[in-house]
Amino acid sequence: MFKRILVPLDGSPLAEAVLPRVQELVRSLGAELCLLRVTEAHVFPGVDPTAEEVDVVQKAEAYVANLAVRLRAAGIRVHTAVRYGEASHEILAHIADNAIDLVAMSTHGRSNLSRLLLGSVAEHVVRHARVPVLLLRAQGKDGSPAGGGQP
Repeated sequence: MFKRILVPLDGSPLAEAVLPRVQELVRSLGAELCLLRVTEAHVFPGVDPTAEEVDVVQKAEAYVANLAVRLRAAGIRVHTAVRYGEASHEILAHIADNAIDLVAMSTHGRSNLSRLLLGSVAEHVVRHARVPVLLLRAQGKDGSPAGGGQP
C-alpha cells in the first residue's frame, strides 16, 4: 500500500506535530519515512547570496539529520532530504522524483482570510499532488487549534 511516506517540515514545532501520528502509521505499514526540509535564503542587498544559500542548506541538513537520529532510535526507517526553492513546488517535485506514496503534513489552521492573504503550502500540495495527502491540524499546548483558525 504505502511504502514511502513524506513529511515536509518547515523547522517549526507545529510542522513536527504530525510526527507522532506518522510514526504509528509507518510502523503499522512497515513503510519508510521521508523527512523533507525545503529552504530558501532571503538575502539583503550587498550580502553574498551564495554564502547565505549554503548556510540555510547546511542548517536544514542538520535539522533533518537530528530528527532522523531520534526517529531511528525509535525504530523508524528514515530518509532525509533538503531542497532549495519555493516550498510547495519543491515538495511536489520531491514527490515526483522519489516515488512517494503518501504525504503527511501539519496545517497551521489558518482562517480563510489569512489563508487567502498568506497562501498555504498545504493547500497547494493537496490541490496538485498526485498522491494522497493526509493533513493534520497542528494543536497548541492546550489542545486548541494552532494558528488562530476556526476549529
